[in-house]
Amino acid sequence: MKKLMILVLSLAMLLGLSSVALADDTKVFVSIADNNGEAVLVEKPVTVTDVDGDGALTVGDALVCAHEAYFEGGAEKGIKTSVGAYGLQLDLLWGYDNGTGYGYLVNNAFSMGLGDPVKDGDYVYAYIYRDLVAWSDTYCFFDKNTVSGKDGDKVTLTLSAAGYAADYSQLNSPVEGATILVDGKDAGVVTAADGTAEITLSGAGEHVISAKKDGVTMVPPVCVATVEAAAPTEAPTIAPTPDEKPTEAPTQAPEKTADSNEKSGSGNSWIILGIICGLVLIAIILFCVLSKKKEQ
Repeated sequence: MKKLMILVLSLAMLLGLSSVALADDTKVFVSIADNNGEAVLVEKPVTVTDVDGDGALTVGDALVCAHEAYFEGGAEKGIKTSVGAYGLQLDLLWGYDNGTGYGYLVNNAFSMGLGDPVKDGDYVYAYIYRDLVAWSDTYCFFDKNTVSGKDGDKVTLTLSAAGYAADYSQLNSPVEGATILVDGKDAGVVTAADGTAEITLSGAGEHVISAKKDGVTMVPPVCVATVEAAAPTEAPTIAPTPDEKPTEAPTQAPEKTADSNEKSGSGNSWIILGIICGLVLIAIILFCVLSKKKEQ
């Protein structure tokens, strides 16, 4: 009886912990490539809920929630699943049905099925196969999901292709000679032999970095770059040193005009004439005085 009670309590505790975990907001970042090889959804945040009610948060739940949030018409129009020979499988992705030609990964690792679990912060990528004969579609990815910096900064990314080893385990290899794209445009950069590429961040805002390579049916890799505007540069101001004194233009005495010269000359003439008249008058008085003395 005690063992039965312990078992019942243990199951109750596990169910309680499971319900608490599912009650929390679990956010993953979902990317989807369509039947044309275009990344129609790039690392969009998706809050995952237990859509199928199986008590777990899975890849299937994440994809359904992503369609409900971002596909026109919602999950009802955009995605369908069914149970096949290997478990739950996709029958419709992003509104496109090509049979069962779909791939999906979690954190750049191939998923075993839609029932694989996801946790907060995971990156989920689903894509539609274009080559339904040789199944040559190659999933490629960068070593960083996101980068950030200022306008003009340089970042280095490494591009890898996911494949399979002889024992069917995942084997990643560098991609050489791939052209880097920024917002769908050729960035003028090609990956080196080790898959690396140096990219210059340009233009404030968010940009999608991807890649393509001739002759390869590449599932487009994605990296979101967040670029800050460069700080404006200002010309340095030079303050005067304490010993320096402001220079002033020398002051000059006003020049005499011709009119003032004429007035000055005219005044001098009158003075000279007055002196002459005064001397003549004195001479006349002296002459008169001397004449009277002679008469006496």
